[in-house]
Amino acid sequence: MRTTIIATSIMLAGLSGPAQAQDAAAATTADATVAYAPADWRQVPADNLLVIDTNRGRILVEMAPEAAPLHVERMRVLARRNFFDGIVFHRVIEGFMAQTGDPLGTGEGQSPYPDIKAEFTFRRGPETPFASVAEPAGAALGFLNSLPIQTQPTSVMATTADGRVHGWGAYCPGVAGMARDDAPDSANSQFFLMRAAYPALDKRYTVWGRVVSGLDVVRAIKVGDGENGAVTADPDRMIRVRVAADLALADRPAVQVLDAGTAAFRTLAQGVRADRGADFSICDIDLPVQVSGAAAPAV
Repeated sequence: MRTTIIATSIMLAGLSGPAQAQDAAAATTADATVAYAPADWRQVPADNLLVIDTNRGRILVEMAPEAAPLHVERMRVLARRNFFDGIVFHRVIEGFMAQTGDPLGTGEGQSPYPDIKAEFTFRRGPETPFASVAEPAGAALGFLNSLPIQTQPTSVMATTADGRVHGWGAYCPGVAGMARDDAPDSANSQFFLMRAAYPALDKRYTVWGRVVSGLDVVRAIKVGDGENGAVTADPDRMIRVRVAADLALADRPAVQVLDAGTAAFRTLAQGVRADRGADFSICDIDLPVQVSGAAAPAV
């Protein structure tokens, strides 16, 4: 069965406006005009850092087990079994996303493991790391570590049986989602990385992480030239995919992201909101990132 995302009418729709232009999560160094203190940075845990080496370059994804524990665990399992090594980006659409994870390279394949129950939303509790950026009526926009999310306000926790509220990932540039067929619980091994913002996907496809370095690589992946964007000739591919924690220290990249719980982040977010005014989107905020350690291996 073909594993894909979104209806053709949406897949072929063009994107325009400020959200498309934003390189959210793409920066590999902090803004040179801002001097951040050491305490302003958050180290991405090596067990939550997925290292995707492609023929175009390296992509680093911070996985979000708080939002999608089942999907993150599947990504860890497949990476630790070298499942993704050599798999092509079989479906790449300009202004939308790059899809991969199919061992057949056709959109019809998957791993030998069972399909995964959908995690379109999650329950956010007081212990969940969350930094609010804006609070429109009845909602809150902010970050769960590097992941942009929308959620019910924290005040609603006092009224729920479990003391938690609903949250879901926002499909901003760099966000990593899981492909599926028409059945909600049909995700398996195919995933996609957003090349642009596309809020029509919110709460329809599981979000499991976000690119913190290498969005330029995602956008450089060859666009498909076949039906519905399927790559038909010489597609780009993943060379090696590993969880950073499984790499030797000498080969392991280290990633620091501006901590969304700091005053430095709040200053950054307030500045972006002021600049964008009524057009503000959570996708407008780029979190500064520092990458150190081992470089990508030669292809």
